[in-house]
Amino acid sequence: MCRNQFVFNVSVFALAFLSFHTMLGQDTPAAIQSGGGSNAAAPLNGGTGLPAQVPQPAPAAVEGRIHLDVVVTDKSGKPVSGLDLKDFTLLDNNQPAKILSFHAVGGTVQKAEPPVEVILVLDTVNLPFQAVSIVRQQIVNFLLQNGGHLAQPVSLFVLTNQGLDVQRRPTLDGTALAAEASQLDNKLRTLPRSAGFWGAIERYQLSVQSMLLIAQDEEKKPGRKLLIWAGPGWPQFDNTRLKSTYKDQLQDFDLIVQLSTRLRETRISAYSISLGQPNFETLLYKDHLNGVKTAGQAYLPNLGLKVLAVQSGGAVFGPDNDLTAQINRCVRDAQVFYTISFDPPHAAQANEYHKLEVRIDKPGLEVRTRAGYYNQP
Repeated sequence: MCRNQFVFNVSVFALAFLSFHTMLGQDTPAAIQSGGGSNAAAPLNGGTGLPAQVPQPAPAAVEGRIHLDVVVTDKSGKPVSGLDLKDFTLLDNNQPAKILSFHAVGGTVQKAEPPVEVILVLDTVNLPFQAVSIVRQQIVNFLLQNGGHLAQPVSLFVLTNQGLDVQRRPTLDGTALAAEASQLDNKLRTLPRSAGFWGAIERYQLSVQSMLLIAQDEEKKPGRKLLIWAGPGWPQFDNTRLKSTYKDQLQDFDLIVQLSTRLRETRISAYSISLGQPNFETLLYKDHLNGVKTAGQAYLPNLGLKVLAVQSGGAVFGPDNDLTAQINRCVRDAQVFYTISFDPPHAAQANEYHKLEVRIDKPGLEVRTRAGYYNQP
């Protein structure tokens, strides 16, 4: 079976999914829809529902062109604060790279400014229908912790068969956000979709499109963001069954580069959280964690949710039966972290993949940051 009729056209980002929706006989969503919250009608890149940010003075240090948010934990997963620049070593394609700026956030030092934004996505498209209400309730439980007073500004997106719907722009009012999440019944699974292989293709397309739209929505907002995707992720495909042509792979590679670059430039770290019990598919994503260097290595599984989570410096939690605890583990990454910057070396060609590694000069610590980036001449 050839993929030519439903591969992404990514030559122009604004038209990235036009061919899909035309083929499927659906309208192409022009933007993320608002869900009716008190500040949901604000422009996508407009007000956040929080006090306006006071312009910050330029840092004394020279900032590099590429910024990395780095989370350091001990063996129990507890964030580690109190590290200095001298504790960090950055490798770009296994070669030492000069760290041009260093900022520590949390612990006894400054808080993030602007605050780290948490983006929660309730994925009703890839969840079994009977699990949607359970996942939603556990999200509500998270929002109502501490009397509904959220530690970080949180926005809630809902992915349905009609597209991506935003319930409320970032807010610290967990009670109001929980109330909106509890009134979503009329929006869930409103359109039937094909089953089997074709249904999986449609869900894959809609899901990846939605992550791109979120990244596009966030690109003009300063600061770090945690994108927490509640659901099992979109389908994982067997490359042999897809029978991709080289033209397909070129388009897949272009999409991989675009999504990787947008997530990096908007400082989004993705997180995969899910309910249930582990099965044979739980760890399949680990076969696709290596960076894609050429079009000949590009396949749809390279854009899986869990792959994107690891490569963006986020994490994969679950499956288990406590989604609220998984969300709390993700949000903990907003409390203590480090931001470093560097300049990339000269690129010999477009879309040149560079593997990144951050090492800490202390035993027993684990590091999470972006796995790589695509360099341009």
